[in-house]
Amino acid sequence: ALTTACRAPLLTLREPMLRHSLQQPAIILIRPQMGENIGAAARAMWNFGLDHMRIVDPRDGWPSQKAVAMASGAGRLLDEARLFDTTVEALADTTFVMATTARPRDLTKPVYSPEFAMGEAARRIHAGQKVAVMFGPERAGLENDDIIRANAIISVPVNSDFPSLNLAQCVLLLSYEWQRQVGEVGQPAAQVTKSEWASGLEVEKLAEHFEQRLDTAGFFFPETKAASMKVHLRNLWSRMPLTKADVQMLHGTMRQMVRWKERG
Repeated sequence: ALTTACRAPLLTLREPMLRHSLQQPAIILIRPQMGENIGAAARAMWNFGLDHMRIVDPRDGWPSQKAVAMASGAGRLLDEARLFDTTVEALADTTFVMATTARPRDLTKPVYSPEFAMGEAARRIHAGQKVAVMFGPERAGLENDDIIRANAIISVPVNSDFPSLNLAQCVLLLSYEWQRQVGEVGQPAAQVTKSEWASGLEVEKLAEHFEQRLDTAGFFFPETKAASMKVHLRNLWSRMPLTKADVQMLHGTMRQMVRWKERG
């Protein structure tokens, strides 16, 4: 299974890295289980010029001496990595998220090859978006609760009889494709929209607003199907390329509908 992790900000990024990281995707490891794998992932990233790592709830705690030992010359990535408690917090400032997974999912999302995914990442970053790639825990990969917050899935064409990739292997594969793609993308393109893209946190708040209002209205019925309906609704939001203006309008639409019903 492919891999990923995250937790609430603990370490502060230095200014030089902040400037550099705006021009590359954030590599997010969700609940990684071994420090050695985190260190190997950092080394794989730095081999291809990536240094923006985020870690969510690592099983063996943080910082990790085993990670430092395995990272070798890429130890500074671990020094400047950001730690989060939850996937939601790690994605709060992102505008486009891709999730790596080796297993078929019952979620309607575009599926990208590693090559296309990194080309898309480069195009979106050049257009002013903040892109992230999630990798799941070593043993089972990302859970659906993580994947529903992604805008697209990255699927690696591996041997169907042995589809499991080590975390660092998967990070290396995507990092290589990133380095290969960035030289093929032209100068930064002007952003097409007049409004900025909505962040992950803004989309999360919008999803919560709709879910709460629909719950009050009795939409999630019967109760036995409520959880599945909520997952599909969250998945709907993640597939939409929303701007800040879109989010504000949808919040306003829902508030106005509630006021109209109360007046009636």
